[in-house]
Amino acid sequence: MAGLRSGLVVALLLSGSVAVAQQAGNPCGGDIKKLCPGIQPGEGRITACIKSHLTDLSETCEARVLGVGVTGKVCKSDVAKLCASVVPGTGGIRACIKSQMAEVSDPCRDAMSQAAAGKKLLGGGDL
Repeated sequence: MAGLRSGLVVALLLSGSVAVAQQAGNPCGGDIKKLCPGIQPGEGRITACIKSHLTDLSETCEARVLGVGVTGKVCKSDVAKLCASVVPGTGGIRACIKSQMAEVSDPCRDAMSQAAAGKKLLGGGDL
């Protein structure tokens, strides 16, 4: 069922219906509309646009993106490197990743951008 829902969100995003995509559970639909106007979906263009705006996201979209940053396998080494002294379970790792966004690796930034674009990530990390 979760796969069907994710597929629906991606299909709605690709159709350009941001309002419908938001209703289907994509907390970043409004951010895509605001930060990436005129960007045609496909070939990673929305993901690339969101990647260039990771520090400009709304609170709800940022929460999804940081969730991937904290829990995603792709970002595991970033969390270990950048937030080694932070105690897990207090929300501190999310705050740490947010404050260290300029230092986050490209693969991790890509994973967070894909989550914002509504794509289901392979290898875990999608919330």
